[in-house]
Amino acid sequence: MARIAPLNIGWKPDRDAGKPVTEQIVDYMCEQVQSGNWPIGSRLPSQRALADWFGVNRSTVIAAINELSDYGIVEGRHGAGTRIVSNTWSLMLPGAPDWADYVDSGFFKANNDTIQAINRYEFTPGMTRIGTGELDPRLFPKAMWRQVLGEAADEIDSLGYPPPEGLPELREAIAAHMRATGVDCTASQVLVTSGALQALQMISVSLLPAGTTVYAESPSYIKSLQVFQSAGMHLEGVPMDDDGLDVRALRNLLLERQGMAAVASADHLPSRDARGRRGNAILYTIPTNHNPTGVTMSEQRRSELIELSVANRLPIIEDGAYRDLYFGARPLPSLKALDETGMVVTLGSASKSLAPGLRIGWLVAAEPIVQRLADVKMQMDYGASALSQWTFARFLSNGMYDEYVDGLKRELRRRRDRALETLQAKLGGRAHWNVPDGGFYIWLTFDQPMRMGRLFQLAAERGVLLNPGDIYDFAADNSLRLSYSYTTAEEFADAVGTLADIACGM
Repeated sequence: MARIAPLNIGWKPDRDAGKPVTEQIVDYMCEQVQSGNWPIGSRLPSQRALADWFGVNRSTVIAAINELSDYGIVEGRHGAGTRIVSNTWSLMLPGAPDWADYVDSGFFKANNDTIQAINRYEFTPGMTRIGTGELDPRLFPKAMWRQVLGEAADEIDSLGYPPPEGLPELREAIAAHMRATGVDCTASQVLVTSGALQALQMISVSLLPAGTTVYAESPSYIKSLQVFQSAGMHLEGVPMDDDGLDVRALRNLLLERQGMAAVASADHLPSRDARGRRGNAILYTIPTNHNPTGVTMSEQRRSELIELSVANRLPIIEDGAYRDLYFGARPLPSLKALDETGMVVTLGSASKSLAPGLRIGWLVAAEPIVQRLADVKMQMDYGASALSQWTFARFLSNGMYDEYVDGLKRELRRRRDRALETLQAKLGGRAHWNVPDGGFYIWLTFDQPMRMGRLFQLAAERGVLLNPGDIYDFAADNSLRLSYSYTTAEEFADAVGTLADIACGM
């Protein structure tokens, strides 16, 4: 292992700054870690030496180190001193969310007109939904639910407020489920959320300062929402290919960003957030059964992405909502399973595999991140539904979930194959598409320019609801997100026939 050079400290707190000295020391040390000046594994000087360098009492140094330890940035090891153990997500913990800013600014931005129209049409009787991100209600496992809810009626004595982190039984069950997929975690690293979307909302308001750059695949599910944009983030698209997110393109974007930061520094322009640290950037990605394209990132590409993330101290939000619906015999490792330095926060959900109305999702991260977000969740809703948590815990622990998902994947694969046959028969020669390895979606792109807004409206008038690709993309893309999850093969074929007729006449 390479020897890590001694830490270089040439700074002292400013006693006239009007800011507590301990807080100044914490911010300074966070900045050194975030900038890479103090790499992971670095050993801090002794408390006495730090006190001498900073010109403060030893008790002040102890208080600062204890705070950094609570955040998960440093860790004291018996006989080995105090070392740096995290240089990404934990750095976002110091300070508190400025709720007043969000309230005063009107936090949630409105969805665009097409998304609002889709949300209305989805509840219109007789509408055939061939772009929706939901399972066919006819696949609902009624017998299993009768058994589980019958057990709930017999065993649950009360339904009080659950712990904000989630019911202990469910956290244990989720941790076991994640370990089975290769993610080495404990229940204390699991936070139960009211759907995976809530996890994104909590991250955006409590860990990321306004102005953070959020990189995401182009196209991306997150582009269809206003979660990050409402919190003042800047979304930037990263191209994709058949192996998933283009790591080389992401590397170039990061280099461009670093160059702009260097220019700002040379020109003495502001380049730090309100806590004195450099502006942040993160990556949001859906590596398995990507939404909306259906692409699954290759194993080599995953390794390259983790390597790039570590080298650039780029935290990753890994959205694993469709991870359990991969069709292959050997699931590819999640990014979290490849993560050795705490770069990745991974999300999971029961919405796509079991039931969206259950409103159960989860997040796996370092304990300080879980505790911080649990405090935010307590402020939001006092914890996810206790009944929903108990129900999902029982599905996971008694083997029903795995049994159900195995059967569901067989049905989805059958529907995918029939959908591909339909597309070839009705749109072959006029469009091209991918072959997904799981999940719900086929990404179709017309070979000739198509007025997508007009196509969407004409299809809706004939009872077919589409999801135009440009609601997920950073520019017009002449594409559709098609879903085989909500309709039977016959219903899908009829709807695509209508789509083909409309497209041919435009």
